[in-house]
Amino acid sequence: MSSISSTGFDTYRPLFVAFALAAGACTGPMRQPALPDVAELTAVPFFAQTEFHCGPAALATVMNAAAVAVTPEELVDAVYIEGLQGTLQAELLAATRRHGLLPVPVEEDPERLLAEVASGRPVLVLQNLGFARAPLWHYAVVVGFDAGTSRFVLRSGEERRRLERAARFLRTWRLGGHWAFVAVVPGEIPVTAAAGRYMRALVDSEHVLTDASVAAAYAAALARWPNESVVAFLAGARAHAGGDLTAAARHYRRALALEPRHAAGRNNLAHVLLAQGCRAEALSEARAALALTEPEGDFHAEILDTVRAIESSPTGSPERSVCAPG
Repeated sequence: MSSISSTGFDTYRPLFVAFALAAGACTGPMRQPALPDVAELTAVPFFAQTEFHCGPAALATVMNAAAVAVTPEELVDAVYIEGLQGTLQAELLAATRRHGLLPVPVEEDPERLLAEVASGRPVLVLQNLGFARAPLWHYAVVVGFDAGTSRFVLRSGEERRRLERAARFLRTWRLGGHWAFVAVVPGEIPVTAAAGRYMRALVDSEHVLTDASVAAAYAAALARWPNESVVAFLAGARAHAGGDLTAAARHYRRALALEPRHAAGRNNLAHVLLAQGCRAEALSEARAALALTEPEGDFHAEILDTVRAIESSPTGSPERSVCAPG
């Protein structure tokens, strides 16, 4: 059977996860608390960078702030690329996950960056200290700001408390692509996180984190965003993968209540219903999913396969008389 089913989930899940995240990438109201004039995270540790090792030093800084004890020296082999004499962003994110933390991107907005710092989380940023055509890449950690003096406070290079003019910092951060992230313990959610960005970070980390950590992260997301279809859909996909059809159906139905035109949600619910012995309702959901896609559109072929598979499935077994949410 094509698409997501209890037996073929691993094959098709990335396709439908991608669908959900593309649809929900910008969803979810971001909590934007009022910013204080001054904030500084004085307890955040400092690791002086050695030559070319700003990546390991910055990463060790945010990891230790999240209560994961690690030194830059312990991270060098995992993130430092000798040929580049530096560290790529992908290596920083991967190492964060391997140490049990969830790297969540910070929105490309200075106020959201400041809001994370004000909430108690240091932010790892990529700066270009050179020019667009002649870049000089550098990782630093934002630990504070002072609106009165227009200064950012950074753990940077060999300076524990580098005071950088806002105009300079914002320029170098912009030239660095506004790249930034916070490292959080699974189950915690950054104060400015949007549902789509957080769920993308979680999906990208699931294969590395422990089952308990993933469960805590999903529970936190469902509590934070009870009215976001992307969260409900992905919670359903996780339950589906684990064989919990009752929970999968509940989450898929919730996603459809929030977004009735969620074709992937209807498709996946059809598979769950068929596995539960509800063939007629499964076929109805699959056909409804197919009607939501254009013949040349994304996933139309996969959903058509679902319809055909259900239509050709055995009908000899007695069908459940009640096919309602569990």
